[in-house]
Amino acid sequence: MPLFRRREPLHERLAREGGLGLQDEAPVEPRPDWPEGGIHGLQRPRDWEVTVTVDAPDVAGDAVRFVTMPDGSVLVEDGSDSELDPLASAVEQALPPPYRARAARQSETLWAVQARRIEVLRIPDGPEGDEIELTHTADGTTYTVDDARQFGTVPALEERGAREGAEYTVHAERLDGDLWEIRATAL
Repeated sequence: MPLFRRREPLHERLAREGGLGLQDEAPVEPRPDWPEGGIHGLQRPRDWEVTVTVDAPDVAGDAVRFVTMPDGSVLVEDGSDSELDPLASAVEQALPPPYRARAARQSETLWAVQARRIEVLRIPDGPEGDEIELTHTADGTTYTVDDARQFGTVPALEERGAREGAEYTVHAERLDGDLWEIRATAL
């Protein structure tokens, strides 16, 4: 018997005797389980520019989504049609119209409201439908209404897209009548 013998570490012996079998398990991955953005610190764009709380006891329901138009009028997209002026006024202290907002009741009278600015464009004599996609590249222009390809174009959208550069895409969603929410991006 050797004078110095190597003993099994206590934690391994206890695990073996307890039936845990640490030697048979796969090694633990030392990296956290989150997407690459979290590891490298890549910043995601914010969904909402403003978050406020407001006391609004007269607003009905538990949640509402609305759009405030450039003239200050409120278009309710989802939720109660009750008076939303307290919610809109709270947002407008930090963000002028037009904007898209969502609000959720936090307690009996307290509401949390989040909003982000939007671009609104009037398209007189616009096409029927709810969504327009206009893409212009060196290969030509593609124009769709509600995912159906169309002939022609929408001059107001071409003009807006051209401000982005030589190649662009413009997405428009009808808000009300001839008012459309616009997102334009250079390609």
